[in-house]
Amino acid sequence: MKTLGLLGGMSWESSAQYYRLINQAMRERLGGTHSARLLMLSVDFAKIEALQHAGRWDELGDLLAGEARRLEGAGAEVLILCTNTMHRLAETIAAATTAPLLHIADPTARAIAAAGHRRVGLLGTAFTMEEAFYRERLEAQHGLEVLIPEADDRAQVHRIIYEELVQGRVEARSRDIYRGVIARLVQRGAQAIILGCTEIMLLIGPEDSPVPVFDTTALHAQAAVEAALDGRLGKDG
Repeated sequence: MKTLGLLGGMSWESSAQYYRLINQAMRERLGGTHSARLLMLSVDFAKIEALQHAGRWDELGDLLAGEARRLEGAGAEVLILCTNTMHRLAETIAAATTAPLLHIADPTARAIAAAGHRRVGLLGTAFTMEEAFYRERLEAQHGLEVLIPEADDRAQVHRIIYEELVQGRVEARSRDIYRGVIARLVQRGAQAIILGCTEIMLLIGPEDSPVPVFDTTALHAQAAVEAALDGRLGKDG
């Protein structure tokens, strides 16, 4: 079993779910009292959030690359970045380490393709929905067509993530807002919905959508277990 290195804290609300999901999946795979070999380095999200909204991505890249090197130095053999948004810096992190980085978009896209869907709606932070780094990977490397919410809906989705979910608040009214956003994406032709922020799984589940939802947190955690056990992960993820 390889040692997983989890770079978390973005936010810790979802990083705690990674720990649970990875260990549950490892026990299901191996049985008995088995659990995962893993290290977790959890950052202070307040600093990360401030740099995000200030657009200081170069500083964030240096910060996370340094933290990834610390995980590798401690013995991590596969790196797991426990956030969708910060995969904007995946190439920077991968270039700073020799341990492979398991990109969160890849297991998600593979699961969507295996289910027979091509046109998907993407929910996440404004960075994930509006910038190219995530959508282009899904489209160019996996052949998906990605729809994002309209501007007002994007603003609401982003606000709820930062003002509520990362602070541990799960509000029924916000669930209704997300359900409306999902319904409008489905009206535009989305065959499935990507929960493209690791905290959204705290608010939204399959029962909240008329089409299948793909939870990036759960899919990333499952892929981490496969990488730890099978050793099939390449440098590019």
